[in-house]
Amino acid sequence: MLHIILITVAIIVVLFLVIVAMQPNEFCVTRSTGIVAPPERIFPHINDLRKWEAWSPWAKMDPACKYTFEGPPAGTGAISAWAGNKKAGEGRMTIIESRPSSLIRIKLEFLKPFKATNTAEFTFKPEGNQTLVMWSMSGKNNFFFKAFGLFVNCDKLIGGDFEKGLAALKAAVEAA
Repeated sequence: MLHIILITVAIIVVLFLVIVAMQPNEFCVTRSTGIVAPPERIFPHINDLRKWEAWSPWAKMDPACKYTFEGPPAGTGAISAWAGNKKAGEGRMTIIESRPSSLIRIKLEFLKPFKATNTAEFTFKPEGNQTLVMWSMSGKNNFFFKAFGLFVNCDKLIGGDFEKGLAALKAAVEAA
């Protein structure tokens, strides 16, 4: 009887490992919103990392989070690092590309609660009297994140935060 239990457990473990290994090697989460403003009014709210506290969904997770800034005040080379509670975690982001009113690309380095390096992008597309702002994050899925993704819908988890952030950005820009 013990052999049957051990063989069954081994089969379950092997099946789990195969299923995890078959998960995508990369991920991308994207959300967008229309903001009634031209791109040049929206762009500074994202391009200046010091302005993120006004609209970032993560700033509200830990009001006591500590932020530091390096490099230029905005644009390529601007850096923001944070250290907060378990929800906010710890990490840093660096603007690696900034094209006025069209694209901001950011290198995200998460240190806690887990280590990961991802890329975030904001694009701006004028459409009539508003601008479509698209926020995406992409990166590689290591074994841990592949397994985690079997139990947690990361698109909904991260996408929900993006939706909150875009709504707050929209409110801040349209109120100004």
